[in-house]
Amino acid sequence: MIVRWVTGFLDTPSRDAEPFWLAVTGTSLSARRGPDGRFATLVPAAGDAFLRVQVVGDPPARAHLDLHVDDVAAAARVVTGLGAALTHSEEDLAVLRSPAGIVFCLVPWHGERELPRAVRWEGPQSSLVDQLALDIPAPAYPREVMFWAAVTGWERKASDLPEFSFLQASARMPLRLLLQRVGSASAGVHLDLACDDVDAEVRRHLGLGATVVRRVPGDWTTLRDPAGREYCVTARSPF
Repeated sequence: MIVRWVTGFLDTPSRDAEPFWLAVTGTSLSARRGPDGRFATLVPAAGDAFLRVQVVGDPPARAHLDLHVDDVAAAARVVTGLGAALTHSEEDLAVLRSPAGIVFCLVPWHGERELPRAVRWEGPQSSLVDQLALDIPAPAYPREVMFWAAVTGWERKASDLPEFSFLQASARMPLRLLLQRVGSASAGVHLDLACDDVDAEVRRHLGLGATVVRRVPGDWTTLRDPAGREYCVTARSPF
């Protein structure tokens, strides 16, 4: 199987946090779709969409990733053979859990290929959501890294910090994957933004309703959105 595109999904018990993420990303909201208008897309000013929102029936606010593939059923057979558990399937959708419990979906590829661009703000910093961080409990980390490398076929790259490694696609993707070893017992996903001035970008987010969880000066700041979901603003270049 070949991963053609990656989408980040913000899963929230209500629509209340959607205006925050529209403002953070500089996107517009598509027409709603699905049962009770559950789904919508964050439409960028340029490039193909790579972020979506979903109203879920249960807390907490969280995130998951979609992998866009040519053949959903065939890809599902591959990833279950690698250790994923299939929890739901339809004609054009497979919902799975990784060995550590990270939720992800396989969906059809519709030709997405144009990368989004960083947004220039009045700070005058620029920012862009460019990374999905997979938060992996330490005991599950070695197997989970091997699983995601096999699923994506992407190259694993080491980090300066031992708790991080990356999966980088050979083709251009809107989101890369950060594999983060964490001390908690549960696995999950969060979004990261790249920007060229972390302090200015964090001030912008605070003005929109975020709160600071922790600061790592010179590297990143972890924030919490109005729904209680954590995400990071990092000092990576958004270009």
